[in-house]
Amino acid sequence: MGHDLSSHAARDAIDAKARALGFDAVGIARAKADTTQGQALQAFIADGRHGDMEWMQSTQERRSDPIALWPEAVSAVVVGVNYAPSVDPLAALGDRGRGVVSAYAQTGRDYHDVLKKKLRVLARWISEEFDCGVKLFVDTAPVMEKPLAARAGLGWQGKHTNLVSRDFGSWLFLGEILTTIELPPDTASYDACGTCRRCMDICPTAAFPAPYQLDARRCIAYLTNEFRGHIPLEFRTSIGNRVFGCDDCLAVCPWNKFAIDARDTQMAARPELANLRLADLVELNDQEFREVFYQSPVKRLGRDCFVRNVLIAIGNSDDATLIPAATRRLEDEAPVVRAMAVWALSQLLGAAPFRAIAKQHVAGESDGDVLHEWKAGLAPQAVSGKTGGKT
Repeated sequence: MGHDLSSHAARDAIDAKARALGFDAVGIARAKADTTQGQALQAFIADGRHGDMEWMQSTQERRSDPIALWPEAVSAVVVGVNYAPSVDPLAALGDRGRGVVSAYAQTGRDYHDVLKKKLRVLARWISEEFDCGVKLFVDTAPVMEKPLAARAGLGWQGKHTNLVSRDFGSWLFLGEILTTIELPPDTASYDACGTCRRCMDICPTAAFPAPYQLDARRCIAYLTNEFRGHIPLEFRTSIGNRVFGCDDCLAVCPWNKFAIDARDTQMAARPELANLRLADLVELNDQEFREVFYQSPVKRLGRDCFVRNVLIAIGNSDDATLIPAATRRLEDEAPVVRAMAVWALSQLLGAAPFRAIAKQHVAGESDGDVLHEWKAGLAPQAVSGKTGGKT
């Protein structure tokens, strides 16, 4: 049986319980639609900026309004877990022999699992303590969590569209509990970006057509995390050595100066994921891939698309010692891997060696996309006049 507490006392009790469970930020918002954000989502999808993330379109109505998800919901408890990295994520971009994985995917455990476990405990406690209904969500559910978190006072959506916190900068994982009890909402955060546009200016692929707008089709995080096809040629050089995700717009935010290292040890980076050699990654088979990324969001991408990303990084590496490894991937079972092996070799080899390898492989290739990469690589302007690999 739940206690008969005032709404303010209930709110304070929930805050205390959440923080005791390890949540770093807690806020309350009304569980109601945000018409402005709903309209922005509609325009985003209408313009095709969601790329091939069809789930965004299919869940658009529910995503725009928490009440559409659960009509009985009255309040939303929004929580955040700090995952601030202990080192600058931008520093690793200079080491072209390493593959860079986004900070959120380097954590000791997949944040979905960590948040869900904590949220289940908190939701069960709220349900029993206040005799109410609850439903919990992490970012795999159709909830517009960043606007909801802003309304709950956890931060504001910056010009890069991500949440910015005064206390934790860009580094908060979010979770939500909808509940049938009425709780006093927190004051919504106000936008403190001012005239700053560092997040927009640093983007390697110009993925922000305007402040507070993102075109996912140009976003390296989308291209290397979500997109399962052949990454368009125009973005490959800009990807550099990023093999999963991109932290540039997050890492450059001035509000990160207030961030502190994550206190939850599960949010600390696994050392082996912070020092990944391209020479090792490109050789991974499916089983080895699963073992390396066994508790990381990287595993959901799958081995084939991950090695696709690694080969793009190899093509950008200027490292001739990686030519044999890229050449071996020309025999890979996955067309998406073979195609990027062709592209990587077109970047590392001179014209004559590239033509020699092409003669060995083109005749036996049946996939149209892979053949297109061979044709593009053999075009006169595609490779330089080098006689060997770069050094």
